[in-house]
Amino acid sequence: MAAYIIFIREGEVFNPAEMQKYQQSNRDKPGDYKLKPLAVYGDMETLEGPAPDGIVILEFPNTDDAKTWYYSEDYQTAMVHRKNAADYRVILVKGL
Repeated sequence: MAAYIIFIREGEVFNPAEMQKYQQSNRDKPGDYKLKPLAVYGDMETLEGPAPDGIVILEFPNTDDAKTWYYSEDYQTAMVHRKNAADYRVILVKGL
């Protein structure tokens, strides 16, 4: 069953240099984690509640693959830059 990791950026990037390092590390070490980007900071329309600054949705074959990617050394190293760049909520959800 598919699983999704959803990144919700809660506000503007407060450290662009750190965000650039985060994005570059994701490009440099994509790995073979079976992830499929479905939405990456595309145009959005908030229908209810406060509007986020940006959203990323990644699809994985299952929750184990999603967690393998999230807890990988590659992503944990990159994540430090994301946390230094902006505030996010990160959610793992199972598909139907």
